[in-house]
Amino acid sequence: MENKFVSYKCQLRVRYADTDAMGIVYYSKYLEYFEVARTEFLRACGLPYAALEELGFFLPVMEASAKYFRGAKYDEMLTIEVQMPAEPSARLSIDYKVLNEIGEMLVEGKTTLAFVDRKTNKPTRPPIQYREALRRFTTTQNEQE
Repeated sequence: MENKFVSYKCQLRVRYADTDAMGIVYYSKYLEYFEVARTEFLRACGLPYAALEELGFFLPVMEASAKYFRGAKYDEMLTIEVQMPAEPSARLSIDYKVLNEIGEMLVEGKTTLAFVDRKTNKPTRPPIQYREALRRFTTTQNEQE
């Protein structure tokens, strides 16, 4: 693959239930936003997370972190940028950036997941279907640039 990384952007509107008494998104909600972006990325690749499970694989989160710069507010439209290696391995590190409507950085984050075989509950290489879906997405992304 030409690119070392593959990127995806997802938009999400802040719900009232996501905010605290100050009207700011509660800090732990950003981990949920990361999950939304990551699962939408898989869907955009043509391989929804449910399909990975049907193939016999899980992707548990092993580590998660976030650095907060500014809080998002109710009803703001956020853009969540996802970046991950184009060549997958058993361990998957994903970087996130959460931007507000005017492009200000609100949060940077990272999650590390592992491909786990459902039968053995042991880490494993990503399935061929995942690698092919990522390759197709990356090729399409390169053609659009």
